[in-house]
Amino acid sequence: MAYRDWGSKTGGGGVASKEHEELARKERLRQLAMDTVDLKNDPYFMRNHLGTYECKLCLTLHANEGNYLAHTQGRRHQSNLKRRAAMESQKEAAKPRAPLAAEIRTIMRKRHKIGTPGYQITKQRDPSTGQLSLLFQIRYPQIAEGLQPRHRFMSAFEQKKERPDRRYQYLLFAAEPYETVAFKIPNLSIDKSEGRFYTNWDRDGNIFTLQLFFEKLGGRIGEQSEVRKPADTLQPEKQPKPRDPFAGIVCV
Repeated sequence: MAYRDWGSKTGGGGVASKEHEELARKERLRQLAMDTVDLKNDPYFMRNHLGTYECKLCLTLHANEGNYLAHTQGRRHQSNLKRRAAMESQKEAAKPRAPLAAEIRTIMRKRHKIGTPGYQITKQRDPSTGQLSLLFQIRYPQIAEGLQPRHRFMSAFEQKKERPDRRYQYLLFAAEPYETVAFKIPNLSIDKSEGRFYTNWDRDGNIFTLQLFFEKLGGRIGEQSEVRKPADTLQPEKQPKPRDPFAGIVCV
């Protein structure tokens, strides 16, 4: 019989075809990957509920880990990896740059404070409604360019400087590099309706202005309500003076 029916001795065969070379190459890559690659750290490796394996990057199914590892060494997976890296680099470059004000604010936090700003408080009363009003003018001549002062209200129980008093609240103004200033004002409801709460930042004069109105409760704010007694029990007594609602306003 011919040797082609029974085979031939080692080294006597013909040249391997391209298909056999490709299969041998994939097998070598699979064995190499199984020895060097840790699948636990692969973000695209996933085992589904059917017991097979998936590549989340290429959306392919694989029967076993070796087949998946051979896929990771292939042209399709490598091309998708490069495409994903290019996409992520474009997203990083397209992210908006931090605004100038935020950068200046970060730098100014590292500097030392230069003291408290100058201020002026004007106490007013609306003749038509009887509402009490406060006008704050805070001067920041050395404020950094691009920054704007901020304000907030703080309850008496939130601050730690004085003993809490429920009759008062605090109005704070802050701007770097100045110290934060707080004003102790009556703990009354603030009227936030149109035209009753006003803020303005004058960039030319570096003056921050805030005007607020207290809501009107009952009669005129700060006046004592009259208590009527029966006619037979009326006795002459001194009428108490109206309490000044602005008596407790102070910078703390």
